[in-house]
Amino acid sequence: MAPDLQDIVEQAADLLRAPATLEDRDFHLVAYAAHGDTIDPVRMDSILHRRASEAVRARFERHGIARATGPVRIPADTSLGQLGRLCLPVRWNNVTYGYLWLLDDQERITSAQAAKAMPLCERAALLMARQARERDDLAWKVADLLSTDPETRAQAADDLSGAAAPDTPLTVAVLRTPSPEPLNPWQLHHSVLTTVWQRDHVLVIPASTPTAPTLDRARRLLEERNGPVRAGVYSPCATLEDVHEGWLRARIAARTAAPGETRDWADLGALRLLRTAGDEALAQTTQTPGTTRLLQHPDLAETARTYLDLAGSVQQTAKALNIHRQTLYHRLRRIEDLTALSLTSGQDRLTLHLALTLAPHLRQDGS
Repeated sequence: MAPDLQDIVEQAADLLRAPATLEDRDFHLVAYAAHGDTIDPVRMDSILHRRASEAVRARFERHGIARATGPVRIPADTSLGQLGRLCLPVRWNNVTYGYLWLLDDQERITSAQAAKAMPLCERAALLMARQARERDDLAWKVADLLSTDPETRAQAADDLSGAAAPDTPLTVAVLRTPSPEPLNPWQLHHSVLTTVWQRDHVLVIPASTPTAPTLDRARRLLEERNGPVRAGVYSPCATLEDVHEGWLRARIAARTAAPGETRDWADLGALRLLRTAGDEALAQTTQTPGTTRLLQHPDLAETARTYLDLAGSVQQTAKALNIHRQTLYHRLRRIEDLTALSLTSGQDRLTLHLALTLAPHLRQDGS
């Protein structure tokens, strides 16, 4: 949050003698200022959770605030404990960047007083517009870091070193969602560089910024609109020039993650092979006619994968699958028959384990 925006909100609260809250156009909290002890559940939730709920957003937007060019009065809703409030749109060059909210249940703020506060809203909108433009410019430079052209990457690294100067080493994170809407910039630390590239949400996180909280916040922002997020991380990138390779590795980690999960490249093991070649080539290299037949029997494939993951322990495998040992022995014989591989042979076990490990992550249809 820019200190200037906090100052503007405090000035508005003092001028209109009412608690004030500044939210961006997605209803994420930007700044707030108290005036007395008046509060209601909507204001409390916005401050505690750093955003208004979807229900509140829908309720307020029904009053036309997104298109308003002047103050809009929002009536109280006693059934929800919601006090009446005044909304001052924060606009610049005919674009709404946010809303300044004043709790005013008694409607003490006159039209003339509200008009005096509108220049403060214009100042806030200008600052928010500038920050949005700066974020957009940085996003394009970060996208250039991910280019296949070495000269483009080198120029972007040089530009970012002068403009952003992130602390090294860097962590690269990739978050995957069904749709690639950009992350809301107000909710991420200003040192975090972001872009959307090839449908990946890419974050470049400097050493001075904690990675886990940054990822958690980014995940929550995306889940608000997109559902479960698959995330992958790679570190360390010693320089901005290394971000391209870091992105390629982080996206492999994200590709192998389950919905809601974050995977680290360092922990992928054999799945790092996904970075070395295309899916079709890896399938041709690691699959055999026997493993292909096995994959057509999901229960047996799961049994084989569990057995190999547990280092061939019959006891632990039967327990993990919740089956009797004799049932497991029967399945293991069927697996050997289908694959023409011997589970007593270390080489055959390696072939089978590699095939089963990579198979769920290979797109053999070229998609």
